[in-house]
Amino acid sequence: MNFSALLTIIATMFLLMACGFFARKKGIIDDVASKRLSSLIIKIGQPMMIVSALTEAEFSYENLTDGLIIIGLGMVLHSVMGVMAFFLCKGFKDLDERKITEFSLMFTNGGFIGFPIMEALFGAKGLFLAAFYNISFHLFIWSWGIAILARKRPDIKLTVRKIFINLGSVPCLIGVLIYMLAIPFPGFVLPAFLSKFMMYLSNLCTPISLLITGALLATRTAKQIFGSGKIYYFSFMKLIAIPLVVCVACKLIGLPDQMVLIATVEAALPAASSITMFSEIYGLNAGYASQTVGTSSLLSVGTMPIVLLVAQWIVSL
Repeated sequence: MNFSALLTIIATMFLLMACGFFARKKGIIDDVASKRLSSLIIKIGQPMMIVSALTEAEFSYENLTDGLIIIGLGMVLHSVMGVMAFFLCKGFKDLDERKITEFSLMFTNGGFIGFPIMEALFGAKGLFLAAFYNISFHLFIWSWGIAILARKRPDIKLTVRKIFINLGSVPCLIGVLIYMLAIPFPGFVLPAFLSKFMMYLSNLCTPISLLITGALLATRTAKQIFGSGKIYYFSFMKLIAIPLVVCVACKLIGLPDQMVLIATVEAALPAASSITMFSEIYGLNAGYASQTVGTSSLLSVGTMPIVLLVAQWIVSL
């Protein structure tokens, strides 16, 4: 694995959040801009990122098999992290904070941050597998994730239609169908203008999501950001405990070494920035949501290399 590339990506994330922080302090990003940018990413940027990542991958039956395995692994991984998150958050008294913490423990930033990190660590194959992993992410975030946020909120409705037809599942289906066109039409590729169109929109996701996170962090005091025991409890569980449990479990059930490392990387990523955007859209405690994302993103600079080194040692046993 390329650790220098990993550190470069994490340092870039930090600088993007810092830009968002200062943009909010200077009034460049306000509440209205933050909500509209969140909506832009959720409704346009993220779907394009999913389709683009899947359609740009080179087709082979081996890749397709690996992709399907990763989808299955992602579904098991999200289920395990969801159960762990539920019990780890039972002590939270504030309902919004409990829901946000549970959501953030379950879902990692596998797209906006995970894509460049997986590519940095595992090359083009890593990016391809991250795209297929994201299929399970979106199936769960629009079902289990929305179910978490909808507790005692009758205005947030979870329906069977929304579980299967949403801004995550539909782009995943489109991307997989386009990818599999290479079976009846060998060598099939999308026209260059369509690829460029999707690439430009998907490239908005990482910088804008991190700018939003930094801007929301600017609404909190230093004491709120760094003086909260709950945030450090959350960060320890999110960045160290859960990834190492995932690593050991994957090793014990006999997964191939690369799959163990991929599962550990995905589990060790900081909280999904989607929670800040969902909090903005649904009127939850967006400031606290930004703390879970921002603090875990900042601390991951130190924790992720350590967790991956430990994971490599576990794999070698």
